[in-house]
Amino acid sequence: MKLDTQTKSESSKIQNEIISKIGELINVKNLEPGDKLPSERTLSEKFNVSRSVIRDAIQKLELYGLLKSRPQSGTFVANIGVIAMNGMIDDILRLEEQDFKALVETRILLELKTVRLAAIRRSKNDLENMKSALTAYSEKVRNGEAAVEEDLLFHLAIAKASKNATINTFMLMITPEIITNFETYHVCDKGLALKGIEEHEAIYKAIEQQNPQLAKQKMKDHFSELYQYCYNV
Repeated sequence: MKLDTQTKSESSKIQNEIISKIGELINVKNLEPGDKLPSERTLSEKFNVSRSVIRDAIQKLELYGLLKSRPQSGTFVANIGVIAMNGMIDDILRLEEQDFKALVETRILLELKTVRLAAIRRSKNDLENMKSALTAYSEKVRNGEAAVEEDLLFHLAIAKASKNATINTFMLMITPEIITNFETYHVCDKGLALKGIEEHEAIYKAIEQQNPQLAKQKMKDHFSELYQYCYNV
C-alpha cells in the first residue's frame, strides 16, 4: 500500500476546476434532483482529465451532500435546488487550505474513537494488515530512515478495522496532507521514533485482545507529543 503524496496544491487546483465544471454541466443540462450525471468515463473525456480526478471530485461533492452515488447505477444529483447547489459549490471552492494544526487535532479526535471500534470489530485480516504496517515502520526506524508514511499506514489500518466507512474516508482525506507537512512543521522529534515502535505494539496488542478501553488509553499515550503540539499541555 503506497500513499500518493504528490503536490497537494496542484491536485486541489485541478479538483476545484472539475468541481466547478460539474456544477456548470448541471446548470447547462438543467439537471434536477434525481437526474443522473454522465459516467466517469464520459466526464473524463469531456474535461480531459483522468477518471481518478473525476472520481475524487464526485466524492467531494458527495461528501457535501450535493451528489449521490448508487452502486452499479451511477451518480445522481441530490435533492437540492439549483440555487442552493450553486451557492454550496461556490462555498466549497472558497474553502481555505487546511490549517495543519486543525488536521492534527482532527486526527486525534478521530483516532481515539476509531481505535475503540477497531478493538471491538477487528478481524484476523485487519490484524495482519496492522502487523504488516507495524513491521514496515519498525524496520525503517531501526535503519535510521524516515518512517512517517509507515506510521500513518498503521493508523489507516486501524481506521479500516473500525468498519466505519465514513471515518475511514475522513482518515484517507487528511492523511496525505499530514504526511506532506509533518517534516515541515517538525511535529515529532526523530528521537521519538524508537519509542513509537513500543507504543504501536501496545496499541496493536490492545486491539488484538479486543480491549477497547485499553486501546484508547494506549492511543492517547501515543499522542502525547501531538497533544503538546496542539494544546501546549
